[in-house]
Amino acid sequence: MDLASESPSQSETLTGHSLIALTPIPTVLLDASLHILLVSASFLSLHNLAAEACIGVGVYELMGARGLGLDVASVQCAIETARSTKKVHAADAIQVKGHGTAAPRYWAVRAIPMFEKETLRYISIEFQETISDDQMQQANNQLDTNDTYRMLVQTVKDYAIFMLDTKGNVKTWNQGAALLKGYTAEEIIGKHFSTFYTREDLVAEKPRKEIEICLRDGKVEDESWRLRRDGSRFWANVILTSVYRNGVHIGFSKVTRDLTERKAAESRLVSAYEEAAKLKSEFLANMTHEIRTPMHGMLSALTLLTDTSLLPEQRELTGIIEESGNVLLDVINDILDWSKLSAGTFPINSDVINIPDVVSSVVRGSRPLLNHGVSIDVSSDPSLPTVVHGDPVRYRQVLNNLVSNAAKFTDSGSIRIRTYATKEDDLSYILQTEVTDTGIGISNPTSGSLFTPFTQFDTSATKRYKGTGLGLSISKTLAELMGGTIGFHANPQTRGSVFWFSVNVAKLPTTIPAAVLTKALASTTISPVDPRELLSEIAPSKRLLLAEDNLINQKVMVKMLRGLGFEHIHTALDGAQAVQLAKQHSLLLDVILMDISMPILDGMEATVEIRRAGVNIPIIALTANALEGDREIYLAKGMNGYVSKPVDRQKLADVLLRWLKCD
Repeated sequence: MDLASESPSQSETLTGHSLIALTPIPTVLLDASLHILLVSASFLSLHNLAAEACIGVGVYELMGARGLGLDVASVQCAIETARSTKKVHAADAIQVKGHGTAAPRYWAVRAIPMFEKETLRYISIEFQETISDDQMQQANNQLDTNDTYRMLVQTVKDYAIFMLDTKGNVKTWNQGAALLKGYTAEEIIGKHFSTFYTREDLVAEKPRKEIEICLRDGKVEDESWRLRRDGSRFWANVILTSVYRNGVHIGFSKVTRDLTERKAAESRLVSAYEEAAKLKSEFLANMTHEIRTPMHGMLSALTLLTDTSLLPEQRELTGIIEESGNVLLDVINDILDWSKLSAGTFPINSDVINIPDVVSSVVRGSRPLLNHGVSIDVSSDPSLPTVVHGDPVRYRQVLNNLVSNAAKFTDSGSIRIRTYATKEDDLSYILQTEVTDTGIGISNPTSGSLFTPFTQFDTSATKRYKGTGLGLSISKTLAELMGGTIGFHANPQTRGSVFWFSVNVAKLPTTIPAAVLTKALASTTISPVDPRELLSEIAPSKRLLLAEDNLINQKVMVKMLRGLGFEHIHTALDGAQAVQLAKQHSLLLDVILMDISMPILDGMEATVEIRRAGVNIPIIALTANALEGDREIYLAKGMNGYVSKPVDRQKLADVLLRWLKCD
């Protein structure tokens, strides 16, 4: 045949035939339809085939049906990947089954696509043996004697590093593993790695799950308790990694670190934090008491002073002192509330809320704070019920905070309070309350941190408005505790601000017991008759014991009680005297005001002794302690009520009237 006269395609085929026929790498050349065009002599020799048996046959038919033993799916994957990507694609560890009892072998396959522009012309497939199954098993068995492995791993003492076979049995064991886990190589090799797991982990099938995750993701990391040979536990960080050789999974590597010291350090940090929290609580209790005690004497004496005849200038000065004292008291209360909220010890109670009366009460209390000419008005959705179920004290606290802020920052114009429901179902409302003012407004840079603790609107040295920066943060937390939220936006109609908060309140039954409604009204409505007037009518005939160790506070309290109408007042300077007088005059006394912090016996110890003696006189705690839980503790000790210092004369009159009318 004259090669010069042949067409280019025929010439290329003959040239390709000579190249492929002589290559030592077993090779087949396929056309675009995956039928065999050419085969190498090395391929024919390897499989003991004649060229006539291969030419024109489909590649998958030859490899599968004609018994070559190749994994057809793996070869097909290589060919299809090469054809779709137009790039050479190699696949390792394709198993070839041996004839008879011969061990299986593993081959690498390389598929080479040949395109003319965008048209596939040929695919060349090359086969090359990689490793036999016997050789792979031998390599696996010899992992623990490999020189490199020995040098890098065997002498490491700080880490337990060892190999597992494909079933999870220990294959190697380094010095670190022996020191950490207490097993010698002879004792542990061949045992399953679940030996190191606790009973709880075994019940949860943790070893099996770790193997599954490791095979899926290639690696798994865990921190938990592990067991030593003697049964003791250590806190371990474990990394389990799948190990492959030539594409074949041969086992797992396992690295274990002892983190018991770190775990102990973390526990110590937690204990230290809890201790610090306890110390902080104790410090706040002591600080509160130490500050409130002199404030009680000062503000109570000031209250008595304002009842006397004063010159206009003197009355102005007493007003300044009273205002400053109340500001200081607000600061103390804010710090205490924030501390209780941050510690998670602030309670939310469930009671009846008379919404209109709470709002009216807050408005009445805020009017003295308003600048001249500033008006305040209220509107509410007429479809809302008068009473709902929630926490009236905390609802009032949030509303009062927002209205007080509005009054502080509004020099002219108005403040408007609006209440409505944003959501309603068969059992509850989402109740939203808005406080809109025409005050100074809030700049955008400030608004992002409004509800952050200790953040103030004005932090300049010449700032005009004072405060702790805790009010809005406390309000935010309270709103969230009541199932709602809080927010702010600028007044859309003029300058100023709109602060709003929502709470989740429950609906009350359509038929409400009279006692429940009476309680709701009593808790929010100011009686048309001043309690001090009612108290003054019965106080002259009542006998009262005041237990107070601070002479200044005792003197001030006696004057305040006389101002409320009491004429028969006994005093005690410590808890022991209080117990003695209560026992001696048990038939004559009508009520006891008991300070808590006193020498010899404190107020709670004195109360316990009085109750043990069978004396059932009402005992009212009179104390500067104001942390959460104080009231509950006092009631548990046998007290009947609680009045905090500095004593508000109105609240004192309310409490005394309640218990004296029970006689």
